[in-house]
This record gives sequence, structure tokens and C-alpha cells, in this order.
Amino acid sequence: MKKALLLFTLIMSSSLAFGQYQNEPSKEFPYGKAHPDAPEQIKDFQPLIGKCKCKSTARKQDGSWNETIDMNWVFKYIMNGKAVQDETLKTDGGHSGSIRQFIADSSKWYVHYYSSVGPTTVLPAWEGNKTEDGKIILYRDQTAPNGMEGFYRITFYDITDKGYNWIGEWVDKTEKIVYPTWKIECLKED
Repeated sequence: MKKALLLFTLIMSSSLAFGQYQNEPSKEFPYGKAHPDAPEQIKDFQPLIGKCKCKSTARKQDGSWNETIDMNWVFKYIMNGKAVQDETLKTDGGHSGSIRQFIADSSKWYVHYYSSVGPTTVLPAWEGNKTEDGKIILYRDQTAPNGMEGFYRITFYDITDKGYNWIGEWVDKTEKIVYPTWKIECLKED
């Protein structure tokens, strides 16, 4: 009787543990998968899930553009498919990433960014949504060097199963003034 009870307990523990992590990265799903109980918006980033080879170009202080840097950009589901994490590995040695969570109460994505170039005790956060035309647009308050109030806006666009593009821009509060500072073009590797 004790052996049967022990066996039953082990089987139940194993099945509960498996169910708890069934959407995490695995052999079958190397980048995880969306949790079926997560908000539907968890699939906004589905086309980006996987690894891309990218070209990254940032603006210099004088307004001209730096040389293009090669980078890998990997997106995967985390937290058992209830959030998305990304990581960039750049050939110049600068690396970064984000943790992306959709909060149903506010109907917005919140994206927390971290970087090896500028470690910080508090992660900056962007917020936004996927638009009807398929772009993902996120904002963070940012004052321009001249003191003008505005946002740093990041946009994923031209999203297909073959890749996507990304742009970071400073915009004024009305979004009539737009100043691009960073561009990335990505092609899916897997």
C-alpha cells in the first residue's frame, strides 16, 4: 500500500511539474510557446520568436550615422509562455535585452530594457501596443537635449515570417517632430 501511494505521489508530482513548465523552451519548441491561458496579445510577438541575423545602425552625437554592426536578436517565450524575452548579441561587444509583459488591466505591453553598455539599478520601461496595421509601437517619456518634452518611440514594422525592421526615434508629444536615432533590419535564421 505504501509503495502504491508513493508511486501515485511521484506520478502526480511529475505531471504537475510538467504542466507548470510545458510552454518553456524545449527540444520541440526551442523558443517556448505561448501559454493558452495568457492574454491573446501574447501572440503579438509570435512572428519575432526565434533567431534573426540583424544589421544595427545608431546615430553619432554629430548627427551622422555610425557604421553598421552585425548582431543576433533572439526572442523567446518565458514564464511558462506568459511573457516574452529578447536578447541581442552584437559584434561590437555591446549586448542588451528586454522582458515584455502584457498587462490586461491596462491593455498595454510593458517592456523593461537592460544593457551591458549601461547597467542600471532600475530598468527603463516602454509601454504600448500592436496597431491595426501590424506594427508594435512602444513609448517612454524622454526630454530632448534642448529641453523639449517628448518620447523615445520604438517601432517594430514590416513584420513577416522572413524578418522584421525596428526603429528608435525621439518624437515630440504631438509626434510631428520625429528624429530617428537607431535602425535595425533583421532576417529570420530559424
